[in-house]
Amino acid sequence: MALEILNETMVTGRPAFEIPSRSADNIVWDEFRDLLLLGMRTITRPYHSLGSVVDATRTARVMEIVYQLLESSLHATKREVFYSDVNLFRDQKYSDKIIEDVASMLRTTRDSIHVVASARGSAMGRVVVEDGGDRIDLTRMGTGGWAITPFLDQVEILESDAEYILLSEKDAAVMRLAEAKFWNRQPCIILTGKGSGDIATRAFLKKLVKELEIPAFALVDSDPYGHYIYSVFLRGSKRLSYESPFIATPELKLLGVLSRDLDAHNIPKAVRIPMVPTDIKRVKDMLKEPFVQKNKEWVEDLKLMLKMKEKAEIQSFASHSFKYLTDEYLPTKLETGDWI
Repeated sequence: MALEILNETMVTGRPAFEIPSRSADNIVWDEFRDLLLLGMRTITRPYHSLGSVVDATRTARVMEIVYQLLESSLHATKREVFYSDVNLFRDQKYSDKIIEDVASMLRTTRDSIHVVASARGSAMGRVVVEDGGDRIDLTRMGTGGWAITPFLDQVEILESDAEYILLSEKDAAVMRLAEAKFWNRQPCIILTGKGSGDIATRAFLKKLVKELEIPAFALVDSDPYGHYIYSVFLRGSKRLSYESPFIATPELKLLGVLSRDLDAHNIPKAVRIPMVPTDIKRVKDMLKEPFVQKNKEWVEDLKLMLKMKEKAEIQSFASHSFKYLTDEYLPTKLETGDWI
């Protein structure tokens, strides 16, 4: 890429970077692969324009940093990239944006250019991994679990007798599962991204599903944001659509908490939360997404949410008992195949 820019400089005197556009109108749903992907449209970032010369310079600087990282087999956080040239980047939001531009321009992932974000997810259960040369049994990680590393290129899955993977939106739900050692009752691997999943958690989920060839289920709050989190793990996010093939898991099923579960499991009205206008708007926006429209069961559950105008968190099952989630809800859902 650098040689192309140099050659363009010598020949025309008007060098420019061609970068895939990451605007919303250039994000497409690939129905065959069931992923949100980056379209073919590009933007030009020329060196000879006063309006873009700073961004062009920042782009070249990030490429230089990436080259140094790859050459020395080192990884850097986004924060470290920013601090490597504070005066040029001025604010981390600018360096973060350029990092994503460079990854998409090189048609690869952020991990592949050795720039990583701090991971916050954790995993536990019936799997043994090797992390940086260390053998780690995830059934023996206490109630906190193994902190999912952003250096997944150094992680190898050694063995597992798990029958499925359970991804939880809420760390609190995972703590309940860990305390009950749920994986001893039902051979499984439990993950959490502690909210909207970070890149490492999404990539690790995909790695598990691909290598172990077992089903994966999502447990999220019965609210618009929970459904959105599920959709990000399922098909990728629009902002990082260029990474979708590497971090999205189209095989992921939505186990709960479904809108229909609130009445089916007699969740008291006292622990249900009335939806606000922003919630209603988010549900309506999701119903417009083509990949949602393709799934009739998903559409029905979102429409039921709109009709009920109520939402509830995973923790609402504690209104029955603290063991209801592990002893009643999850076993019943899994045994009956009640998922989307």
